[in-house]
Amino acid sequence: MTFAIITSEQQARPTRHKLSVGIAQSEREILQAQKLRYRIFAGELGATLPTRMPGVDRDIYDPFCEHLVVRDEDSGAVVGTYRILSPENARKIGNYYSENEFDLTRLQNLRPRMVEIGRSCVDAEYRTGATITLLWAGLAKYMVENYYDHLIGCASISMADGGHAAASIYTRLGENMSPLEYRVFPRCPLPLEALRNDLPAEMPPLIKGYLRAGAYVCGDPAWDPDFNTADLPILMPMSRLNRRYARHFTGKQD
Repeated sequence: MTFAIITSEQQARPTRHKLSVGIAQSEREILQAQKLRYRIFAGELGATLPTRMPGVDRDIYDPFCEHLVVRDEDSGAVVGTYRILSPENARKIGNYYSENEFDLTRLQNLRPRMVEIGRSCVDAEYRTGATITLLWAGLAKYMVENYYDHLIGCASISMADGGHAAASIYTRLGENMSPLEYRVFPRCPLPLEALRNDLPAEMPPLIKGYLRAGAYVCGDPAWDPDFNTADLPILMPMSRLNRRYARHFTGKQD
């Protein structure tokens, strides 16, 4: 995948960043992405990460994944990343990462062209629309160039308040729920019946973006104790990709 370079003008400060996006081409780039993940997930969010190398988020799925990275062209730093597991490599390792949290039996017929994304994070200094746009453009390019039809992944909501915000957000997702044939089932369900579901909780920007693009939520949230998050199962059929998003990310016209 070639790297697309843009200049990002940040509204909150005068800093200008020249950014590029593409699949990591070296072990050095992958290691930078894994260090960024550790810094965000363990350092900022307090996640418990099973890693053998200090300061590096790496698990058994990483060697089977491709790593989409956004790089600051001036400093050379990796400032954003997504981990991508193709259906071919999912077969090699034996499952998708999401299957640790959800029973995906009803998605069985989608597997031949179903890509999993995860471990999404962006450096705090670069959390702007420009960086997110680049990541999504990179994902769309990957899907189109490889003729894949579906994206899956887990979208997280913090459980810092015990899960009440997550339960409240989930109850508002009715029109975004998938058809029954795409429903999946959490292995460690969030105890919705024990939580408040009437709080005016703000939906995380990433989840809001997925839903605006046309993604489905495929079932009840799971509790991830390592990250202390409630995870929603997300399915994005490329055929449902919002036309405005499709034009923006893939360059295709109607």
